[in-house]
Amino acid sequence: MFVVSSILALFPDLPLDGLFSTQGIMVMLLGAYAVAMWMFLTSAPKVHTMMVSDLEVAQQFYEGLLNLPLAEVPLHYYYNYEQTLGTTGLDPLYAGMGRPAARGVGSSAGLWYQLKKNTQLHIISGASLGEKDRQRHVCFDRDCLEQVLLRIQTRGIRHKIRREKPLNFLVKDIDQRVIEMAEVSN
Repeated sequence: MFVVSSILALFPDLPLDGLFSTQGIMVMLLGAYAVAMWMFLTSAPKVHTMMVSDLEVAQQFYEGLLNLPLAEVPLHYYYNYEQTLGTTGLDPLYAGMGRPAARGVGSSAGLWYQLKKNTQLHIISGASLGEKDRQRHVCFDRDCLEQVLLRIQTRGIRHKIRREKPLNFLVKDIDQRVIEMAEVSN
């Protein structure tokens, strides 16, 4: 009774019969659900995927030059990433039978790095070589490429921005190979 009298004191013109009706309670529940979903989605971990032309060169670049830490727990466990890659028909119990499981650079899982506290970078093979047989790192997310560029700039690594939109820049790795970093725009 105290709660009802407190609400009436704060909002004297508020019709409580409408607020505590079935419809009023449903509206309050929907509002609470919307707030809970917003809080979950804004705090959920994020994965950026970058396609590269050579995983070994990429590993040297991201671990050696950019000094990105390896992800302790790749977020594909969080997002059930295997299903999004089209491997839902493979039973994990029988996937390794008849041959040893692939690990590391040759693995289909690719490379996983911790880009920020709640953001991981997933490196997979699949990009073609660029002009003059340059290594290419292709990304569909501008934010990902901007974070990598920021890391390159803060470490003082030589680079050349070729185009702002879509973002495209060149950077040299430890062995002086030119790597083209390109955003693919829709």
